[in-house]
This record gives sequence, structure tokens and C-alpha cells, in this order.
Amino acid sequence: MDPAQRPRLQEIHANLVDRLQEARDQGWLGEVAAIETTMAAAAQKPEAMRERAAQPSTVHLGMPDFRRNAGRSSAEPETPPTAAGPL
Repeated sequence: MDPAQRPRLQEIHANLVDRLQEARDQGWLGEVAAIETTMAAAAQKPEAMRERAAQPSTVHLGMPDFRRNAGRSSAEPETPPTAAGPL
């Protein structure tokens, strides 16, 4: 979620609080349950944003090592290593 959307999330939360109170006042138990579920999911968004912001934005992949293949012609097929080893 884009951090610039935080005010919109707060607006949605305020609207859900109002809808929840109306549903309780009217005795709409199914609507109460649905709004509570939506509110729980909306409450997780800011936490997910904080966790995402704490993660590094780049990943170091290292440098490829071409020495193993250096000097081979392209006509020579490379034999892949086997997990069991030679037979």
C-alpha cells in the first residue's frame, strides 16, 4: 500500500466505525459481523506498511563466476552435476 494513501485508510476506518454503530443500533447481526471482519483486515494494513518499509529495498545477488566455463568452446555441452554423484 502506498503510504500516501494513509489518510484514505483513516477515512475508511472512520466510515466503518459509523456503519458498525448503525448496524448495532438496527440489530443487523450479519452486517455487524461483516463490518468487524473488514475492520480487522483494515487494521492490519498499517502494520503491513510498517513491515514493508522496514525491509531492505535491494537484494545483493553477488557477482557471477565465469571462471568455471572459461576456455570451453560453445560446442562442448556442459555436464550438469548430479545429486547422487558418479555411478
